[in-house]
Amino acid sequence: MSDGRLSVFKTYKLYVGGKFPRSESGRVYEVTDSKGKWLANVPQSSRKDARDAVVAARKAFGGWSGATAYNRGQILYRVAEMLEGRREQFVREVAEAEGLSKSKAASVVDAAIDRWVWYAGWTDKIGQVVGGANPVAGPYLNLSTPEPTGVVTVLAPQESSLLGLVSVVAPVIAAGNTAVVVASADRPLPALSLGEVLATSDLPGGVVNILSGRTAELAAPLASHQDVNGIDLTGAADDADLAKELEAAAADNLKRVRRPQPVDGTDWSADPGTHRLTAFLETKTVWHPTGALGASGSSY
Repeated sequence: MSDGRLSVFKTYKLYVGGKFPRSESGRVYEVTDSKGKWLANVPQSSRKDARDAVVAARKAFGGWSGATAYNRGQILYRVAEMLEGRREQFVREVAEAEGLSKSKAASVVDAAIDRWVWYAGWTDKIGQVVGGANPVAGPYLNLSTPEPTGVVTVLAPQESSLLGLVSVVAPVIAAGNTAVVVASADRPLPALSLGEVLATSDLPGGVVNILSGRTAELAAPLASHQDVNGIDLTGAADDADLAKELEAAAADNLKRVRRPQPVDGTDWSADPGTHRLTAFLETKTVWHPTGALGASGSSY
C-alpha cells in the first residue's frame, strides 16, 4: 500500500434472495471486536426485511427440495471449496469477532469448512438412514421416506460466529429446507461474509437468507409468521424468556421447534452426528398393495 492511500473499508450487507440489499429501514449499528475496537457498521434488519427473507425462502423451496440429493451435496461441497478459497479473510474476521489468536481462529475456520463437507456427504444418505420399508400385517407394502419441513428460521448461536453458524445452517439446507438466518447480534461479520461465499457457490438464490440485527426484534415476527414451517432457537439459548415466547408464537401454525441447549452445553467442534439433519425432516408414509406376480413380473 502506498503512503497516504486511504483504506477501502468493506461494506457489509444482508443476503436475501441471492442479492445483497441494505436494510429497508436504513438503520445500521456498530460492530466492535472483543476489545471494543470498531470494526464495521452493519445493517440493522427490520421486520420488513424478515418478511422479504421469508418470501425469498418460500420461492426457492420448490426448486431446492425438488433437486436430487446428489446435486444438493455437490453444491454444499462447492460452498466448502469457496470458503477454503477465502480462508484468510474468515480467519481474520473470526479472530476479531471472538477474540482468538490467529492459529485458533484458523482451526475454527478449518472446522467450518470440514462441516460443510460433512453435510455434503450426508445429503444422499440420510434418506436410507431414517427411511425404509415397514412390516405390515396385511397384503401391503409400506414405505417411509423423509421430506423437508419447508422454510426454517435459524437463530444462529451468539457466541460462535462461524463454526456454530455453519453447524446450524448446513444441516437445514442439506435436508432440502430453505433458511432465514438471524446472525449473531454482536458477531455478525463472518455470517454476512458467508453470504458472499454462498452467492458464488451455485447455491440458488433464496435457499439461505442472512439477516443481521437484534435477535429478539427479528425472531418475534419470524416465529409467528404463517409461512415459516420451523424454527431453530439455538440463538436464544442465553435468554430463556425469549425462547419461551418464541416457542409459544410458533404454536400458532404448529411450527416444528428445535429448542436451544444451554449456552455452555454445546461444543461446536464435536462430531455433529445426524440429529440436526433430522430435526427438520418429516416422514411421508406410502402404502401400496402387493399380490402374486404375473408372467410379466408386475404386481396386481
